[in-house]
Amino acid sequence: MHTFKDFYRNKVTLSFDDHPFARHPKHVWVICLYGDQWLLTRHKDRGLEFPGGKVEDKERPEDAAVREVWEETGGVTESIVYIGQYIVAGKGGTIVKNVYMAIVQDLIPQKTYYETHGPILLETIPKNVKHRASYSFIMKDDVLPRCLHYVNTHIRN
Repeated sequence: MHTFKDFYRNKVTLSFDDHPFARHPKHVWVICLYGDQWLLTRHKDRGLEFPGGKVEDKERPEDAAVREVWEETGGVTESIVYIGQYIVAGKGGTIVKNVYMAIVQDLIPQKTYYETHGPILLETIPKNVKHRASYSFIMKDDVLPRCLHYVNTHIRN
């Protein structure tokens, strides 16, 4: 387990174990690859981030992850793998979020991307995301580098 502070100084605990905080979390975050590029979205308010959002009533978290990738990027998910889970002890309550890795096989243009401006493809994720105004706060804590390290050492090789 890894414990650290997020962008807003809330306590975050990240684990790569099997659902250590909740069997049915209410949020998902999806690290996406499309070919050899990272697939992100540009949130209308927050900036660049990987797709994610809330799990709807009676929806499985992995189904929510696939849906969020589709809605926010037009990405058709070929495969999805659970990476880990993190919990944020915030001032307004506690949030538990599953993290997934998705391989996207196709990008289909959409009439709407809901709360985002659609897909963004990047060759690399900058190491100094924390200091870049164009990136969402979601990308500015230790969840991103630790999950990317996990993906690169356990899934992509």
